[in-house]
Amino acid sequence: MTQLTASDGHQLDSYEVHPDRATAAVVIVQEIFGVNSHVRSVVDRYASFGYRAIAPAMFDRVERGVELDYTAEGVEQGRSLRQKLSWDDSVLDVAAGVEHVSGTGAVAVIGYCYGGSMAWLAAASLPIAAAVGYYGGQVIDFIDRTPQVPTMLHFGALDQAIPLDGVHTVAERHPDVIVHVYDDAGHGFNCDVRASYHADAAALAEERTREFLALHL
Repeated sequence: MTQLTASDGHQLDSYEVHPDRATAAVVIVQEIFGVNSHVRSVVDRYASFGYRAIAPAMFDRVERGVELDYTAEGVEQGRSLRQKLSWDDSVLDVAAGVEHVSGTGAVAVIGYCYGGSMAWLAAASLPIAAAVGYYGGQVIDFIDRTPQVPTMLHFGALDQAIPLDGVHTVAERHPDVIVHVYDDAGHGFNCDVRASYHADAAALAEERTREFLALHL
């Protein structure tokens, strides 16, 4: 684990992989399940693409070492932990990850679920080159925040937690943001250890994300 220090002095762990020839970096922001084996696999995957990749432990402000399972109990625990965090503090923790890897080159933030909302906030306020959010449920709540960098969002049409009319509203209010909706996919479609995993949607979203990163990093 790599230790990060946020601008308010909070210290948090992170999982980092730094390929020798990396010239750009990505900050991976977790779901509500912590920096668990799946999130570490996402970091590993982006590192395999040649990026320096890091996942800050966003829940360290309330509980350290959180790794939850994709069960009803895990969802309940994750939601409880997330509700104890302020969005402003969470932005500081993402910023700590961005600062840590910035010496490598341009930085993008990629987030999933809770992290998808954080990617949106990062796009509006942090010194990054691009942002990608997967099924961020609070993006609509922060619709008045305007991304200052190229931003791409992925949503599942069957996501019961994120109404499609909200997704369409975001797209209408922010025409410069690339919004993709996957017809047969629901919430968490990118996570290959969840029942909602949708292989085709996940592969297409990753392809689009990689093309987007190659363009902007």
